[in-house]
Amino acid sequence: MKLLLAGLILVLVVGTEAEWYNFPGEAVQGAKDMWTAYTDMREANFQNADKYFHARGNSDAARRGPGGRWASEVISNTREWVQEAMGHGHQDSLADQEANAWGRNGGDPNRYRPPLLPHQY
Repeated sequence: MKLLLAGLILVLVVGTEAEWYNFPGEAVQGAKDMWTAYTDMREANFQNADKYFHARGNSDAARRGPGGRWASEVISNTREWVQEAMGHGHQDSLADQEANAWGRNGGDPNRYRPPLLPHQY
């Protein structure tokens, strides 16, 4: 019975062609994309550019696949939760989450790009 159940599960997993084995690598690459966007934001130190970097990091990570999308969502939600717990504004957090979702769902991060931000970003 256990062998039959294991066989059935194997058929279902293979049949879905989910490529679940790529998930961990995508998650790691997505986390790196989020880190790159964060370090670029810190380096640029450009006024009103944070929403752009939020959207860009989430967009880059989500393009990695389901693992990258998952990593971007976990990192973004955790960051916003920590910032709210530290007393940062709720409205700012909502705006950041909007930019996060925009990038994660395939939106163009340039929607949030401030004028005169150097082209290297």
